[in-house]
Amino acid sequence: MENLEKVEVPEKLGQREATIDQITKGKIIEFLWYLKKQGYASSTAETYVRILNRLCRLGANLAEPESVKNIIALQEQWSKGRKWNVVKAYTLFLKMQGLSWEKPRYKPVEKIPFIPTESEIDSLIAACSKQMSTFLQILKETGARRGEIYSLQWTDIDTVTRTIRITPEKGSFARIFAMSEKLTAMLGTLPKTSLQVWIYSSIRNLEKGFRRQRKKAAYKLGNQRILQIHFHTFRHWKATIEYAKTKDLLYVQKLLGHRTLKTTLRYTQLVNLPNTEEYVCKAATTVDEAKELVEAGFEYVTDMGDCKLFRKRKTTYLGSWSLQKGPWSSLD
Repeated sequence: MENLEKVEVPEKLGQREATIDQITKGKIIEFLWYLKKQGYASSTAETYVRILNRLCRLGANLAEPESVKNIIALQEQWSKGRKWNVVKAYTLFLKMQGLSWEKPRYKPVEKIPFIPTESEIDSLIAACSKQMSTFLQILKETGARRGEIYSLQWTDIDTVTRTIRITPEKGSFARIFAMSEKLTAMLGTLPKTSLQVWIYSSIRNLEKGFRRQRKKAAYKLGNQRILQIHFHTFRHWKATIEYAKTKDLLYVQKLLGHRTLKTTLRYTQLVNLPNTEEYVCKAATTVDEAKELVEAGFEYVTDMGDCKLFRKRKTTYLGSWSLQKGPWSSLD
């Protein structure tokens, strides 16, 4: 009887643990569907689900908030920002069930982002595969988010007018950009086997491929700074460059698709880049020519002989469009 009990007890415990696992898995699947119904981006929903799965693997019981708290507190290698994201994910998980908890006080520490040089960005792009380098070149020229670029379809790209339309995420404005000849040529080399531009099955696979290629590039180039470049680094770099050129917050706001200046202000505190102003110069010999240049946004510089010289800062950004308010809508 003693031997039988020793055998039966672990079996019963194993069955109970299996039942708990099934319940937890079912709840996590339900949570994924809940996030999609609430309008969360697929990448965000997948990230939150991965966080819950990670908590389970570390031994947390998702049905007990104190258990989750303990597991988070034990992860000394996690940054405060990462713990903050974990708390956000679990809070939403409880909200789905009509529950709440006393959230631990973790807040991300705001840091000045790393801004690489343009030559470092170009070197990384050149060292990557055809698909990856094209993806990175679009990030460089538009400053769009990785999800916005990942969701691009061939119908969003016009090689005749050399423009690319960005469908926004996170409540931003839609934008349209001019493409360089280089980018147009790079896109022309990609296979058009489906409506989607990219071959990657998910953003997660895209990121894995990027990290692998970035590591090889850093080793090949002998530059460890390359390892600090992430997809979002391109957005910070673009904003920094454009603000240094124009000193125009509203322009940078529209460039990034932000709805408020509060978000854009983060990009004005970055490094000062010397000699970043580039101009288009025009000459006018008549009053009518001068009027046309002024109406086109050119500013008067000086006289040279019988000519008047005008200049305007170079830009590749074509505009911003809000379906609700129209182009170049006011701040909200």
